[in-house]
Amino acid sequence: MNKWIKVACDAALLLALALAPYYLSSYHLSLLGRFLALAILSLGISITWGRAGILSLGQGVFWGLGAYVLAMHLKLAALAPGDMPDFMMWSGLDHLPAWWNIFRNPFVALAGVILVPTITAGAMAWLVFNRRVSGVYFALLTQALALVFSTLLISEQAYTGGFNGLTDFNTILGHEIIDPGFQRAIYWITLVALAVAFVFCRWVLNTGFGKVLIAIRDGESRVRFLGYSPAAYKTLAFALAGALAGVSGSLYILHAGVISPAMVGVVPSIEMVIAVAVGGRSSLTGVVLGTLLVNFGKDAISSAIPELWQFVMGALFILIVTALPKGLVSLPNLVLRFKALVFKPSAPHALEGPNV
Repeated sequence: MNKWIKVACDAALLLALALAPYYLSSYHLSLLGRFLALAILSLGISITWGRAGILSLGQGVFWGLGAYVLAMHLKLAALAPGDMPDFMMWSGLDHLPAWWNIFRNPFVALAGVILVPTITAGAMAWLVFNRRVSGVYFALLTQALALVFSTLLISEQAYTGGFNGLTDFNTILGHEIIDPGFQRAIYWITLVALAVAFVFCRWVLNTGFGKVLIAIRDGESRVRFLGYSPAAYKTLAFALAGALAGVSGSLYILHAGVISPAMVGVVPSIEMVIAVAVGGRSSLTGVVLGTLLVNFGKDAISSAIPELWQFVMGALFILIVTALPKGLVSLPNLVLRFKALVFKPSAPHALEGPNV
């Protein structure tokens, strides 16, 4: 019975999200689309951190790679062949870099959205995990990578747009991005992409590959003793998370209309992990809900108290993680356990014997 109730709740939620364009304003629909895109990235973090025990504080790098690849295509799509973006001319460049021109083709750009972050994440993971770097050292390494990446984007202004990033996206595949009808289509594409990613991740975790990841998290040395290669499994998991991050970043900028170094640095990468922790890192459903709740909460609190919203968000995060180490997804089970404990029927009193 509980299974069917859960299925019904999931179906109701999916239906409500699918009908969102008909009852939300364009602003709130754009926000929801961005947060659904971020939820795709959170699924990848759930695989690496929740199942394999790999904490990455630099997922913003791979998210940013996917976003910048599509952003380069969108900038070129608005230009005539041979023209360059304004910031390149202002920086003194006299021709379009060859690696920019690669992404003029929309199909190459779409492939690059997945391949560039996947290859980057896989190459980094292979180099690091083969040297048995793990735990806090790996987390610090990825955090440093996020810092280097955002700094590089700012310093190479002639090629990346610098601090301002890339913006003013007009068309994609011949459609006006700002057209309300096309914005609804982008929202539905994002929702379908999230649903497909969710089902795919669920399938992956139910395979032998997913079970080995859990074994690695619980005892990597024992897995190695059994003849498995933890480095290979962790590399594949991290590359998969990189691919999901790239897709997430590309969909996000279609809703936001901008990508900049401030969106891919250390702080955004940590916020991505916070959203997963709040929802429950070991639950795919939990990380999706956590991403939506944290980001909507961030938007609401920052609008209400712009001077203090970071402190409020930090306090809420500490409270939730302290009270619910397994995330908000564990709350229903805790409520049921508490209810069973409080309303536990008392044992019947023993019958008294007759007085003699």
